[in-house]
Amino acid sequence: MCNLSEEISKAENALKLYTLDGDVKSVLPYGSGHINTTFKVVTAFNAEYILQKINDKLFDVPKLMDNILKVTEYAKVHSKTVTLPTLVLSDGGKSYVKTEDGFYRVYDFVKNSVSFQVASSEELCYLTAATFAEFSRILKDFPAETLYEIIPKFHDTTDRFSQLENAVKEDKCGRAKNVKKEIEFAFNRKNYCGVITEAIKAGKIPLRVTHNDTKLNNLLFTPDGKTALAVIDLDTVMPGSALFDFGDMCRFGCNSALEDETDLNKVYFKKDFFKSFAKGYMSILGRELTEAEKLNLPFSAILMTFECGMRFLTDYLSGDTYFKISRENHNLDRCRTQFKLVADMEREIEELNVFVKSL
Repeated sequence: MCNLSEEISKAENALKLYTLDGDVKSVLPYGSGHINTTFKVVTAFNAEYILQKINDKLFDVPKLMDNILKVTEYAKVHSKTVTLPTLVLSDGGKSYVKTEDGFYRVYDFVKNSVSFQVASSEELCYLTAATFAEFSRILKDFPAETLYEIIPKFHDTTDRFSQLENAVKEDKCGRAKNVKKEIEFAFNRKNYCGVITEAIKAGKIPLRVTHNDTKLNNLLFTPDGKTALAVIDLDTVMPGSALFDFGDMCRFGCNSALEDETDLNKVYFKKDFFKSFAKGYMSILGRELTEAEKLNLPFSAILMTFECGMRFLTDYLSGDTYFKISRENHNLDRCRTQFKLVADMEREIEELNVFVKSL
């Protein structure tokens, strides 16, 4: 594995394939994403960029970047309210470059912006939901069939459950004995898994162009948090369900603590935040969503939280091969926060259903 200085040196080599506004002055690690390796680039003219080394073990990079380029170009024409990341084309006119080290891409840096790891107010939840809903609205007429399915079965919760079953059976790292409670929790909720995917197959819930990673920290805001500036991290934009986007938004935003909090006493479902998410989302998409979509909004929060918890548990059992970790049992801690939220949501589901019906 490369050390930091080697990673930066390789990143600087990739930048030689771009003509930026000024010579490169600094390249430093940036952000806390699980999947790609990200750097902030500053030039001698104080121009700022984001450079990412794309995880080509996970993504088919040409297909990935084709999706991103199509969606960002479409949004430039059709949206005056939501900004998507601006790709900087290479000297060869491409949306990415390939070096001996791998694949890289460059975005313009959004200045005077911040991202939030935890929702701090109902107003921020409303704005977050309205912004992601607007992202979906401007793409409602985009031909979804022209997008590649970048990660097959990404939100196929039945398939995620099968992966967990296999991880438990194989028990590659001998860890299953440490997580019997978590395994039982997941297995007791197998009936959740096919609810949305089966409805899609039956034509009861429509396919839409969706973001598929609608965490609060995938939006950029003004420092006061009152204005959304951009929707970022478009790697999982592909055909999906609006319920995936709404549910994942609530999974992340209705958590009282960080995603990897170790003290579960600090982790609980923030019901009032859910209501703000629902109001914000419906304020933009209320007329677009079908009745089946509206009725399943509260359940989607449970399902996406459950699915994410299963993924963390599967990765823990498999030896932490997918999500980046920074400590022992990191993925297990993440799993436990998700399952704690699921249990909390289940206790509130009737009230949440009544609330959504009232909107």
